[in-house]
Amino acid sequence: MRDQITPPAVDAAYVRDHLPPRKADGHKGDFGKLLIVGGAVGYTGAPYLTAAAAGRSGCGLVFAGVPAAIWPVEAAKCASAMPFPLPDAEGRLQENAFPQIWGRLSGCDVLALGPGLGRSEALSRLVCRLLTETEKPVVLDADGINALAGHIDVLDGRRDRITVLTPHEGEFARIGGASRGDRALAARDFAAAHGCTLVLKGHRTVTAGPGGEVLVNTTGNSGLAKGGSGDVLTGVIASLLAQGARPLEAAAMGVWLHGRAGDLAAEKLTAYAVMPEDVVRELPEAFLELGIRNEE
Repeated sequence: MRDQITPPAVDAAYVRDHLPPRKADGHKGDFGKLLIVGGAVGYTGAPYLTAAAAGRSGCGLVFAGVPAAIWPVEAAKCASAMPFPLPDAEGRLQENAFPQIWGRLSGCDVLALGPGLGRSEALSRLVCRLLTETEKPVVLDADGINALAGHIDVLDGRRDRITVLTPHEGEFARIGGASRGDRALAARDFAAAHGCTLVLKGHRTVTAGPGGEVLVNTTGNSGLAKGGSGDVLTGVIASLLAQGARPLEAAAMGVWLHGRAGDLAAEKLTAYAVMPEDVVRELPEAFLELGIRNEE
């Protein structure tokens, strides 16, 4: 029988102690520039939710590269983020979108790759090329993770770079993660084997780092078990990473804040009625509970 581990829990004190400081005289460029790449026809909510959560979590500038077919929808939804159209076919991004993504990424601090992206061989090649060529930190979510199925060597090639993966159990299994047994141990082993930070989503989400660190979350409820919730989480983690938090801390704090905002929403609406948009709206209250009100 494999050993079991009991990771330390992430709580409000952990988040309060590790949040990136905000300079009183800072400008938007001081608080991180995030590029989100994702979206497809039928999945227009994903990049919007990621962008909204990133802004609510303190990111200074948020860009979203989306298929041209859905750009008008994103442009109408995003009042604060800056969506731009990319080459597409049949409502999904194409490989020839790479040069435009690359040009925009050169001026950003972090790439959030995958929300609502869809699945195809061309998209897998695009994701793998971005992961291979960029030195920037990447938060990989949803179909960005699925693109690694059969290409785990691409993740291994980023061992000396920052990569945060946010799979649920099904996505974790597709990229070779253990689907049974102790979740904390499985997350720890995968993160160490592939040199990444892993957020294994689910009840009591586990965050594991490449050095063997493991943390377990203490917030959240079944109201978060809805489509779009993971897109919000990706936005919070990527925002904190863009503001300068270290990968393990950005991931663990993002999970806690996302869960706490979900708890606050459930207190008002019940877990039945919580939507991902409600979680975004409750993020400010989650920060306020930490005593985060004004710059010091």
